[in-house]
Amino acid sequence: MQAAGSSALPSNVATAEKAGFWIRFVAIFIDGIIVGIVTTAIGAILNLNTNGRSGLQLLLGLVYYVYFWSNSGPWPGQTIGSKLLNIRVIRTDGSDLSISQALIRYVGFVISAICLLIGLIWAAFDANKQGWHDKIAGTYVVKTT
Repeated sequence: MQAAGSSALPSNVATAEKAGFWIRFVAIFIDGIIVGIVTTAIGAILNLNTNGRSGLQLLLGLVYYVYFWSNSGPWPGQTIGSKLLNIRVIRTDGSDLSISQALIRYVGFVISAICLLIGLIWAAFDANKQGWHDKIAGTYVVKTT
């Protein structure tokens, strides 16, 4: 079931136009700026050192991405950056992600980033434009209308 104001899903997910590497990169960059600003503000208020801010950023990233990627967010499958660029995360069967599926995708995202970003860059060369985190979680990033 789609939430009010969410973008229409393609009728056939397998043939849907997948979002490419660069548009996904820009969306994550926008989201990273948002999480970074919030982290900096909270870190300054709490007077956290560099290690404390790194941990806070990981925690805030977890909350941000899991909330927005799941069907609990205001735009299921879309972070603020994704919404601005008209892309959306969906399951390979076309359904929205649950909180637990979004959490699995986030853990895969962190693993993909830790491995010298290879898991993220993988989406540029994969036939279905999936990064490792997409393959782990069984998701696609598709363009919306």
